[in-house]
Amino acid sequence: MAKEVAITTENFESEVVNSDVPVLLDFWAEWCAPCKMVAPVLEELANEYDGRLKIGKVNIDEQAELAARFSVVSIPTLLLVKGGEVVNQQIGAVPKDVLEQMVREYV
Repeated sequence: MAKEVAITTENFESEVVNSDVPVLLDFWAEWCAPCKMVAPVLEELANEYDGRLKIGKVNIDEQAELAARFSVVSIPTLLLVKGGEVVNQQIGAVPKDVLEQMVREYV
């Protein structure tokens, strides 16, 4: 079973920039209802794309520096990072098919 990885400023380089697979970063917060709606969909994607895609969870309340680095002003914000570069993004809670389309060409 694929796992979702908590992303911090300390592990960002190793888990995201140097990742062998694309990383879908989920900028979220505990108090965010739309974030909670997207969470099960991300878990499904983590399982379906196991070994081809990593899901990184960035808690904006704990990792404000990362949120600022990527100019995150609305959550959930989903950024797809490949080779250390943001290659796609989605803001807001969206259905699974939209997220699959977002990552499909990069996995």
